Amino acid sequence: MNTLQTYIFTKKTKAVTLAAFRVLFGVLMLVSLLRFISMDWVGKLYIAPKWHFTYYGFEWVQSLGVYTYGLFALALLACVGIILGYQYRLSMLLFFLSFTYIELIDKTTYLNHYYFVSCLSFLLCFLPLHATFSLDARKKGVQYTFVPSWTVDCIKLLLAMVYFYAGLAKLNSDWLFRAQPLKIWLSTKTDLPLVGSFMNQSWFHYTMSWSGALYDLTIPFLLLIRKTRPYAFVLVVVFHVFTRILFNIGMFPYIMICATLIFFDSSLHEKFIYLLKKIINKPLKATVLTREFYTVKSAKNILFIISLFFVFQLFLPFRNLCYPGELFWTEQGFRFSWRVMLMEKVGYTTFTVRDSVSGKQFHVKNSDFLTSFQIKQMSFQPDFILEYAHLLGDHFKSQGHQNIQVFVESYVALNGRLNQLYIDPKVDLYREEEGFHNKKWILPLHDEIKGF
Repeated sequence: MNTLQTYIFTKKTKAVTLAAFRVLFGVLMLVSLLRFISMDWVGKLYIAPKWHFTYYGFEWVQSLGVYTYGLFALALLACVGIILGYQYRLSMLLFFLSFTYIELIDKTTYLNHYYFVSCLSFLLCFLPLHATFSLDARKKGVQYTFVPSWTVDCIKLLLAMVYFYAGLAKLNSDWLFRAQPLKIWLSTKTDLPLVGSFMNQSWFHYTMSWSGALYDLTIPFLLLIRKTRPYAFVLVVVFHVFTRILFNIGMFPYIMICATLIFFDSSLHEKFIYLLKKIINKPLKATVLTREFYTVKSAKNILFIISLFFVFQLFLPFRNLCYPGELFWTEQGFRFSWRVMLMEKVGYTTFTVRDSVSGKQFHVKNSDFLTSFQIKQMSFQPDFILEYAHLLGDHFKSQGHQNIQVFVESYVALNGRLNQLYIDPKVDLYREEEGFHNKKWILPLHDEIKGF
């Protein structure tokens, strides 16, 4: 306990490390949001769809229609505040709330790196990234040289968990012994210059699979060790640049590359901030005092919240162990567990609405209600299928239909396997409820995937 108290209250590191991280994070988020708007994804993903697929427990989060652009404007404004360190706590809180609300509007758009940004921005709400090189410091007339070490270490811990859990998830028979789904994806990249000729070769598929697992499992430790840190960062850059070339995964590679800089000594961040000061060419006023150590207000309460956050993150990825069946097939406990790019699923799902009394029925044309992107995602994800069945049932009930039943015929292929019947066609999904219980109407996979 004495060692822990000493670490919490006396061990310190340069505040400039957090300042550099704040600027990079703000710039990356600003660019990401501007890119999203410029691609017209706001309209296509959040405004155009008639229906949105919601997260369980967050059904109250709805699209704001054209006012969704206002949410993006709020997030952009928050990014500017974060970069400048102006009203930092408020700016970070506004960014976290606006970004997370946007993410929760439709789970069709779920990506691991969106979830990572939400987690990171929540954590940053409690950290003093404005202790130096910020407008807040200028306004108060005080900046600080040092901050508690735990304020930097908790960012490192979150990054390490993301990498390590992603590596654990790759320790399965499909990834290691079938090179799936990389074999499917890489085989479509034969037109790439220089490496295109390798994309159809099995040895390359297995090399990429095994090296990817090894990278994720070891990179946090290599970054923590001073001697291996420069070489590890080269690996980080090569890995993420290469994955960016191969796969269309947006800003995620750049976010991870820049975030990884937090592992370096403060001398690197001092050079970065010094360079920014030269570019700005507007030094701090002489009236700004420099004090040695930033004392975190309500440190015990903040540490308690952060500890709960990490306990949650520690155990949440293993909730799939509470469910029977193959995780990649049922997807019960798949999201929010850092299982990155582990499966290729393709489905074809049709819905039949039936009158339970008269026996009359008709097939639903999915394109009448969903966008092509929603149809693709819905066709192989059971919670999507269930929610869509309820949306259809409620819709036709409002149209005057009685005694409604909704049945599904769904065929799904997983990681190169032949497709098979996915949902029990005899189950009326309109009578099934969403929840954390096991979905017994998902038919079992006729195969076994061993591993985490």
